[in-house]
Amino acid sequence: MKGELYTAIAQIAAERGIPRDAVLASVQEALTSVYKKNTGSEEDVRIELDSASGEMQVIVVKTVVTSVENRDLEMAVEEAQIHVPGAEPGDVVKIQRTPENFGRIAAQTVKQVVHSRIRDFERENIFREYQDKEGEVLNGVVQRADSRAVIIELGKAEAVMPAREQVPSERYRTNQRIKVLLTEVNSHSRGPQLIVSRSDARMIRRLFEQEVPEIQSGAVEIMEIAREPGLRSKVAVAARQEKVDPVGSCVGVRGVRIQNIVNELYGEKIDVIEWSPDTASFISNALSPAKPTNVSLGEDGDQRVATVIVPTDQMSLAIGKEGQNARLAFKLTGWRIDIKGPESLLEDGGEFFRSASESSGGMMPDFGWQGRQPRAVQADGTFTVTSKTYGPLAEDLVRKQVDVDIQQGVVEVFYERELRARFDQETGDELNLDDDMRVAAVSVAPQQEEE
Repeated sequence: MKGELYTAIAQIAAERGIPRDAVLASVQEALTSVYKKNTGSEEDVRIELDSASGEMQVIVVKTVVTSVENRDLEMAVEEAQIHVPGAEPGDVVKIQRTPENFGRIAAQTVKQVVHSRIRDFERENIFREYQDKEGEVLNGVVQRADSRAVIIELGKAEAVMPAREQVPSERYRTNQRIKVLLTEVNSHSRGPQLIVSRSDARMIRRLFEQEVPEIQSGAVEIMEIAREPGLRSKVAVAARQEKVDPVGSCVGVRGVRIQNIVNELYGEKIDVIEWSPDTASFISNALSPAKPTNVSLGEDGDQRVATVIVPTDQMSLAIGKEGQNARLAFKLTGWRIDIKGPESLLEDGGEFFRSASESSGGMMPDFGWQGRQPRAVQADGTFTVTSKTYGPLAEDLVRKQVDVDIQQGVVEVFYERELRARFDQETGDELNLDDDMRVAAVSVAPQQEEE
């Protein structure tokens, strides 16, 4: 039994990956409790196991005194000298008191107690291991799923994904392999409790870090994330190194990188936009795929408000289905976004009209030229482009919104996609609508004659 017990302890330690000293300490503690229970004493008992021979002994420790008051802890001088010749008051003596049947008791104790202590040790190890992984994405396998929670095996431990951490549009089935974000690691009497999530916005960040090398190296940084789980997310990224395209790095060649993330999220749409230190530019980017023509910043009490002008044909893009695009832009930027069409420029006395007029000296602001841009026609039939006034236009265009384009020094005015007027950009003189048609005719005539 002596050698067998020590061999069993060494084997358990090796199989469970637990230090042998920890297993031995559990055995010694358990045997001490058994000895005290069988003898009914409160003696200072110590179990000693010789690692060389495997021999186990029960040692009782007592203090030598001249007058014994507690027989469990004290021993008279005369009695002590029988065990230790020359013992004097104040000495501590150790007396061997191993019961005859202690080998059988030890074997039963190892079976009944040691495995319980080992499980506790394993739970502590799991708690420490997963505590360091909090906030990481882990691979797991669904064990079972019901309306209340999904149980996921992570290898050494099981995790719980409550209903609040699930994506409403996803359905989980037994043996399904999924990635989850470890959000909480709690210590519990029955073992560590692991809480995981599929809906947390941090999962988007971790998936990008795994998929995009530029984010891992620090060349690209994720600045903000806004997410509506299962539906759509917006990710704002910025370059930390020169000549690095942050959006292109995240999307990848032919969209391979972003597609891998979308597949992991079962088709959730992801918009990657470029972050900007300029608030107006950042808000404009956040409303992608819409392309605002102007962003005006202001405050409404304690709330920051951005008034955004978008072309009429892009209003639905800016707002999104059931307001989703504007809602995500608000979450991403922290600014309440008031989306308006170009017609709002005609509203004298309105907040945007006042701020725009003041900033441009009484004239409508220049939006910067990127193709056709909306302009408001004033009461006198004129409109302003790059701080210069053109017109007047026809009466049916007064106080309406027209689209203006500049091509080779010519300002062209469109209404409902029909060309209505043309002006010389430099002089402001009105040009005939068919001037370009005559030029085309001249260039075509010689070819016709040759034919």
